[in-house]
Amino acid sequence: MRRSGRPSLRRRQDMDTSDSGGVTPLGRKTAETGINFTSTTRFSRGLTFIRTHTLFGQSPARRIIPQTCLLQENADPQKIAFLLRKQWTLYSVTPMYKFSYGNLKEYSRLLSAFVAAEKRKGLAVEVGNDLGIKVTLSTLLGLKGTDQDQVAILVQIASRSQLPCENAEDKVVWSGWFCCISGDDLLESVPDDFTCLSLFLANGAESYTAIVGSWFQKTFDCYFSHLTISPLNLAWMAAMWTGCKVDSHMAATELVFSVPCIPQSLDISYAIHPEDAKALWDTVQKTPGEVTQEEVNLFMDCLYSHFHRHFKIHLSATRLVKVSTSIASAHCDGNIKVLN
Repeated sequence: MRRSGRPSLRRRQDMDTSDSGGVTPLGRKTAETGINFTSTTRFSRGLTFIRTHTLFGQSPARRIIPQTCLLQENADPQKIAFLLRKQWTLYSVTPMYKFSYGNLKEYSRLLSAFVAAEKRKGLAVEVGNDLGIKVTLSTLLGLKGTDQDQVAILVQIASRSQLPCENAEDKVVWSGWFCCISGDDLLESVPDDFTCLSLFLANGAESYTAIVGSWFQKTFDCYFSHLTISPLNLAWMAAMWTGCKVDSHMAATELVFSVPCIPQSLDISYAIHPEDAKALWDTVQKTPGEVTQEEVNLFMDCLYSHFHRHFKIHLSATRLVKVSTSIASAHCDGNIKVLN
């Protein structure tokens, strides 16, 4: 492995910018408004199986990596391209009660009125009128890990153009999408009345995320909770993404570590040439198409040893907070950006 330059050190100042009231990001409360779910009798039937399936919780000992593209033939290239190169905030979602794919147009109409009312500080609005805001729910075909997975759903909020021109296009101001990643075991245990779309990704103003989440929780007796990504899962992502083949330009594999300091935290950025990272992973991985916890640990230990040899810093004593590769980037705060 070729020697890297000196590590990039930068201080990070944590700031609390939350307001004291109003609609808030999912999973947080304020004195005035919160959108935390209050359980009901219907939903309690689904809690037993959802508690045993947590996203980004305990990692399995091994993962199978598909050797072919998971996108199916009926995938919409424009919608898939729309998801790329945007920063998405992750949320877990419990199964939705009485959700119907056949009612997406009606849901769009009702959610449009709900968003408009919330933005107008609770003033009554009539469903179906020109509200200046248009919400669209549509299917994201082709995004399935297995044949049993539920069809993904895209939610978009657009601001209607005020220009008199007939060809003026609406401007998308917020986007979110639901997908199913929990596996066949969970899907088999979900009652027929529930739809399992366990991961929600949001891009745009947190106020819109809170409004949309609130509507889904009230309408389908589900619960949203903000996801964070542990250092262990970030290490898994670094290893799996490093092993992926990329036809386009390959970016450096970058790992960012947080060092607790007083009065400010210190970040260490560790960049590895993509060819070096791929060569290291190829020597570590034993079975193509399969990644084990042992291989992930060995991959990270080799990177730590290389860094210590040159800079005399023990990265194992720090906390991995961000991973960036040619495939995607992910932050421990629960933000992810898919690049390829």
